[in-house]
Amino acid sequence: MLASQGQLLTAKSGSNLAAAFFLLPKAKRRAMVSLYAFCRAVDDVADDDTLPLPKRAESLRQWRDDIRRACEWGEPHFELCRELRPFIRQFDLPIHLFDTLLDGMESDLEKTRYTNFDELNIYCHRAASVVGLLSIRIFGCAGDMAERYAENLGQALQLTNILRDVAEDAKRGRIYLPQSILDKHGVVEEDIFNSRYTTGYANAAQEIAERAWAHYRLARESFPLEQGRHLVASEGMGAVYWRLLVRLRAGGYDVFSPGVGRVKISRLAKLGIGLKTWLHLRSKTYTPAYG
Repeated sequence: MLASQGQLLTAKSGSNLAAAFFLLPKAKRRAMVSLYAFCRAVDDVADDDTLPLPKRAESLRQWRDDIRRACEWGEPHFELCRELRPFIRQFDLPIHLFDTLLDGMESDLEKTRYTNFDELNIYCHRAASVVGLLSIRIFGCAGDMAERYAENLGQALQLTNILRDVAEDAKRGRIYLPQSILDKHGVVEEDIFNSRYTTGYANAAQEIAERAWAHYRLARESFPLEQGRHLVASEGMGAVYWRLLVRLRAGGYDVFSPGVGRVKISRLAKLGIGLKTWLHLRSKTYTPAYG
């Protein structure tokens, strides 16, 4: 059987999120692959530096219109939206969450600096937490506790991503680190754009990491134990990103110096973390491996 467009895009991405899908039952795995492929596609549009901003904005508008057609059981134009449409109906995925996700992608076209944590929290909610809120519906979880879990885990993962990708984002002219924190520690934009690792930068990154740790802790505290076995993929992902944050801390958050490279977790290590998570979730005394 030929792979779908969503399967091909997901396999190509090498994402930490996609790596956790093997832990899911087949039907939910297919739904998550379709959801992830949609998220990856709109993110790629926002990041496509070969296209001028107006064309990227128009493309995101087309994706917004098309996912609305899928949610309203119309006939989408994009193959990825057609693949996702049956899962939207099956798992009751609401259009307002897709709209919020696209708000986050559109903000990447317009906003390249964040004044404080309040602004950054809004971005992290749009770019990551809404994906968690969509995902828990596919996993079969519901309720206030599950939604608090998804919101906080999404914030934690996105902050971890931001700390890991500072150098990459700088190449696109973006600095997600809050200006208030950079000012507090005497970090200027030129330090980041010129890949200068300073004591001030290390201290600023540490403060942002502490905010990430707080969200990991809140996710851990709101983990809905009675629904825990359904959350094996998100728990596996949480454990992987927690390890990324630990590695960043061990290196002083230095993502600039020659020879450092992008902090990664090997495919084999991800597999081991996933299987360990699956085994531990079968215990009635399970607690998340982060926070």
